[in-house]
Amino acid sequence: MRVDLPYGRGTLTVELPADLDVAIVRKPAMPVYADPAAAVRDALAKPVGGQPLHAFGRGGDSACILICDITRPVPNGLLLRPIVDELAKAGIAHDRITVLVATGMHRPNLGAELEELVGDPWVLRHVRVENHHADDPDAHDDLGLTPHGTPVKLDRRFTRAAVKVVTGLVEPHFMAGWSGGRKVIAPGIAHRDTITTFHSHRFMAHPSADNLVLDGNPLHREQLAIAAKLGPVFGVNTVLDEHRRLSFVSAGELLASHAAAVAECARSARVPLPRRFGTVVTSAAGHPLDATYYQTIKGMIAPLGILAPGGTLVIASSCREGLGSPAFRDAQQRLVQLGPDAFVQSLAHKRFADADEWQTQMQAKALQRGQVQLVTTGLDADALALTGVGIAASVEAAVAASVARTGDRAVAVVPEGPYVVPVCGTG
Repeated sequence: MRVDLPYGRGTLTVELPADLDVAIVRKPAMPVYADPAAAVRDALAKPVGGQPLHAFGRGGDSACILICDITRPVPNGLLLRPIVDELAKAGIAHDRITVLVATGMHRPNLGAELEELVGDPWVLRHVRVENHHADDPDAHDDLGLTPHGTPVKLDRRFTRAAVKVVTGLVEPHFMAGWSGGRKVIAPGIAHRDTITTFHSHRFMAHPSADNLVLDGNPLHREQLAIAAKLGPVFGVNTVLDEHRRLSFVSAGELLASHAAAVAECARSARVPLPRRFGTVVTSAAGHPLDATYYQTIKGMIAPLGILAPGGTLVIASSCREGLGSPAFRDAQQRLVQLGPDAFVQSLAHKRFADADEWQTQMQAKALQRGQVQLVTTGLDADALALTGVGIAASVEAAVAASVARTGDRAVAVVPEGPYVVPVCGTG
């Protein structure tokens, strides 16, 4: 059987033997808009739980629009011009509108990458487009603490804007349940102290800090508490199909618009299967997510529900930009030295997480479930040694070795990586 996995800006073709029992795990077909630009305009005019954007913004003298960074394939080219036009209709001058890239603790998006991210040269010419910097204390306002003690420090370009707009992509998220909405605020434009608090072990180790889970999820709880300190926020949330086409867009009050997109995405993202598999093949979803090994870990977590204990997870990712940040490299070094169990135990006493070690903590979940084999062309020998996983020359070789080891000839292939969450049975 032949199957194509998203890989970098293209695909990686995998040929699996005919004598294997291969299950291809995909979302069901999703509706797509015949005219996505019109769908966006319609959503802005007919919002969920609030006024149209031009009415929401009336009387404001400034606006800040949050967009996700380059790690999310949000269709900003469809969204930003209509949003700016609505704000202008509300009476806000272009030079008083800022588009702020919600980088969290990721690197800034600059140059050609910023042009790709924004997706509309008109926007770059007419309004300010700037990056959030989590390590700049002078760039944040201190809004106090959440009821559970998380310090709330947010980028003042957003907190002090008269009109606040958040855009995003709703998809499964392996910590916060779902991306988009409140998550673009925190960690998106939060200070390091905020991010490293609710990404610490006491939040991340909670069983509800998982894909598709909002009820009881401590990260979601903190994100809601942080967003509540801001007053009214207008949200624009999108859902994409497997081919990155716009399937759904909702706009309006921050929580209501996010909930509508989550409900729509949940119809397709969760895929029940009748059994677990000794071998699961997946990807990191290709560009832009598979640029680093750091982001690749998201693809390791989504299919764990169908991986048999002790089975093999095979993941293909280009990792064309390398391992990730220096802080992530340090965390991976500790993982390799300590092993997954001892690494996780070493985090338990910390109030603040070290930067990016939460991703390594998530990788430990996969390593505690079974073996992980990585197929990549983007990492040098030093980086490969710090992945903490097995390295395979090809997907085919990794599958053959896994089938021989487990004796299970049933193989699940999840081409879309972290955007699909397969589960065993009805659970």
